[in-house]
Amino acid sequence: MESVASAIQRLSDLAESPHISRLAAAFAAQGFELALVGGPVRDAFLDRPLNDLDFTTDARPDEILRIVKPISDTHWDIGRAFGTIGALIDGHTVEITTYRSDAYDGETRKPIVDFGDSLEGDLVRRDFTVNAMALRLPQKQLVDPSGGLEDLVARRLTTPGTPEHSFGDDPLRMLRAARFTSQLGFALDERTRSALFALADRISIISVERINDEISKLLCSPSPREGLQLLVDSGLAAIVLPELPALRLEIDEHHHHKDVYEHSLTVLDQAIELETERNPGEAPDLILRLAALLHDIGKPATKRTEAGGVVTFHHHDVVGSKLAKKRLRELRYDNETIADVSRLIELHLRFFGYTEGAWTDSAVRRYVRDAGPLLERLHILTRADVTTRNRRKADRLSFAYDDLEERIVTLGLEEELAAIRPDLDGEQIMEILSLPPGREVGEAYRFLLELRLEEGPLGTESAADRLRAWWESR
Repeated sequence: MESVASAIQRLSDLAESPHISRLAAAFAAQGFELALVGGPVRDAFLDRPLNDLDFTTDARPDEILRIVKPISDTHWDIGRAFGTIGALIDGHTVEITTYRSDAYDGETRKPIVDFGDSLEGDLVRRDFTVNAMALRLPQKQLVDPSGGLEDLVARRLTTPGTPEHSFGDDPLRMLRAARFTSQLGFALDERTRSALFALADRISIISVERINDEISKLLCSPSPREGLQLLVDSGLAAIVLPELPALRLEIDEHHHHKDVYEHSLTVLDQAIELETERNPGEAPDLILRLAALLHDIGKPATKRTEAGGVVTFHHHDVVGSKLAKKRLRELRYDNETIADVSRLIELHLRFFGYTEGAWTDSAVRRYVRDAGPLLERLHILTRADVTTRNRRKADRLSFAYDDLEERIVTLGLEEELAAIRPDLDGEQIMEILSLPPGREVGEAYRFLLELRLEEGPLGTESAADRLRAWWESR
């Protein structure tokens, strides 16, 4: 954590940047207050990037618009009903919101919007004390009515008012609490934690889209485990992601983990570590992380106890793929994310046959073809799925996957494996077989694709001969 003096200097430097200076001067000239608020103020003390600049003011939305129009490149008012006006000033996006003192109806998360008259009143209605600090502009005065700075130093999450009232008013804050434990590395104080557990069922009034957003942000944090454990322990996950707590009931087949739930969290940890190592500097991969977390959710439905007490989970990859597709659809993820996550789950066991005997080149080609653009993610997921504490077994699996990746690279260099196509395209097939466009051309194409996978490149003439022979034998 930054020292207080260093953080204040960061905020001061930010306040002196040209676009913020222009904004602050414009509001002051019209006799209105302006303050930088929330995340950027908190992040200055945590030495985090200062992004997504939010401001608050006593000016009403019409007055905000009047002030920002002359100094902005463009502006928008889609949040006007809630007091928020956005603007682009010197290429920088800012949002300015009128002080609020919202009330909630107790049945939905939608507030009854009520504009306030003081900065302090606006701050105490916010979710957590660490987000309830502001920097008055242009004075550069820190305002902290709820002890947020003290909680930052203690790395503690608590609410400005009573947590029962805060979570009761806006249950989304409980998901935000879980996210902040992972994103910031903070812990809930005992009263806040107790209130979260007691009010978990209130999350059911929150829109699916907002739940989706918080789960995604949690999974894209540096270490999602703490937040996910809070969701499960509190009962929130039983409502928003019930497949996750269900895994606690299933002992994994290796008997090396307390349960499949713990195994899944470990796989997620290891996938994030590999993701960072293999793709440094890249944004967090939500698709990979969803697949890692959910890769074994088919186990509860497929658990069987065989003779001798052996526990099996046959076809849990296929069942899990379908369950993941259903859950992600209910959480309103986009179609591409749903398709990619479910496909990774379906393929996550494919490699383990490689260790049982040498794969032919055609088997390697099929592995790459079936993974398609998900191949790198499948590499990471498969490696992360090895959580055995038996070092010899772990090394054997790691060496085997090293060998598989080397073979993929070698075949890829020789055959451009990542873009496998038959030696003949559709036009050539129609010409050779004198066929019009239709189903039979597709069948011929699939025959040549299988031939290509089995035997590698044949060349145009040889492929044409094999195609004619296949056609005549039908």
